[in-house]
Amino acid sequence: MPVAGSGHAFGGLHAAAVERIGAWIVQGRIPPGELLPNASDPTLGISRSVLREAIKVLAGKGLVESRPKTGTRVRARSEWNFLDPDVLSWRYAGAIGTEDVRALFELRRAIEPMAASLAATRASAEEIAVLEAALTEMEAVVHDGELFAKPDLVFHQTILRMTGNELISSLAALIETALVMSFRLSIDSPDGQEPSMPLHREVANRIAARDPLGAQQAMIVLLEGAEQDVRRVVEGRNRRRGGREIKE
Repeated sequence: MPVAGSGHAFGGLHAAAVERIGAWIVQGRIPPGELLPNASDPTLGISRSVLREAIKVLAGKGLVESRPKTGTRVRARSEWNFLDPDVLSWRYAGAIGTEDVRALFELRRAIEPMAASLAATRASAEEIAVLEAALTEMEAVVHDGELFAKPDLVFHQTILRMTGNELISSLAALIETALVMSFRLSIDSPDGQEPSMPLHREVANRIAARDPLGAQQAMIVLLEGAEQDVRRVVEGRNRRRGGREIKE
């Protein structure tokens, strides 16, 4: 997910520098504690001013810190803002392991089941109609994983907003990238998206029935199934990648 332009004349170069250096850091090419390349390094090919602006952005994401006379170093992973949309994108754009999948779905399970429970007690009729519309669109594109991801995102974000809790509602934007990443990882599932539709439908039905416990449990079942799908996809990709590396 590229960073938006800075608004300066070199906005495109600045965004590209943030994207490249950020991905190198998050994917381990520049490990914690190591100095960033300077502007004269041919691998960067950018000016000092562009690098300086890129470093400001990366520092805001918790990835780097600059100190007088010692240069700019990568911070410890414990200091990174992993919920930053760019950091999440860089993390899941590289090689993904089962630990990455576990972390992603632990985040979702920590938030979405409780949101579904609250939605069942607080959602308005208009909000339930939005949820139903998202379901209808999901059913219409269920055989196209790329198209399915958009209404799936609307479905899950709508539930967060249906809680009537402004703090939880704000999480809809905060975890959007995490949701999109899990959807994209499931696109290659051999079973496709159709098996998930009854699970989504059950969540919506429990919310519409004003059944908090049922909605919470239905969301847990939905997330467990999604995690299994993503794990199968990731493990399959890693096996294929390992086979290619052995041949090479």
